[in-house]
Amino acid sequence: MKKPLDHTALDTLFREARSFNRWTAEPVPETQLRALYDLLKMGPTSANCCPARFVFVASKEGKEKLAKCVTDANVLKVQQAPVTAIIAMDEKFYEKVPYLFPHKPEIAEMFKEPHIGKATMMRNATLQGAYLILAARSLGLDTGPMSGFIHDKVDEAFLAGTSYKSNFLCALGVGTTEHLFARSPRLSFEEACRMA
Repeated sequence: MKKPLDHTALDTLFREARSFNRWTAEPVPETQLRALYDLLKMGPTSANCCPARFVFVASKEGKEKLAKCVTDANVLKVQQAPVTAIIAMDEKFYEKVPYLFPHKPEIAEMFKEPHIGKATMMRNATLQGAYLILAARSLGLDTGPMSGFIHDKVDEAFLAGTSYKSNFLCALGVGTTEHLFARSPRLSFEEACRMA
């Protein structure tokens, strides 16, 4: 076995990490977003299909546009956060598969089947969104994932003319303790797991 991460790293990624609702004004530069993507892209996906696409909303105009697409509870989050990532999914992700999976490029044809392609896209793009959260935390950023938004509005405002569809949003930056809820309980091993 490889050496496990130390307790400080595990606290940063999991035990002490929180989902933030309010943000400082400290900016998140594009260089940090590029470093974030360079980490998250290394996470595994089925046949290395990598169906997630990311829109980093950081401009004042972009934030105003996105704020009109989210539920009331998320408006201030989007307005305050230095960046909100739209984690999207490419419905034509299979077009990149021959490049991404060169030792078996013909597998792309399987993903064109709607019942296979849609499930593969959703599962793996969501995984990549989770990798984004862990990569952000590992780089010292706080995260605020959210699903309270109107998909059609986000798709029209930010993804029009593409084969992308929104999956979820994630605010990025330095969080504050304002409106930070007490940590909610988690299920025990006995409640959530079983050996077979």
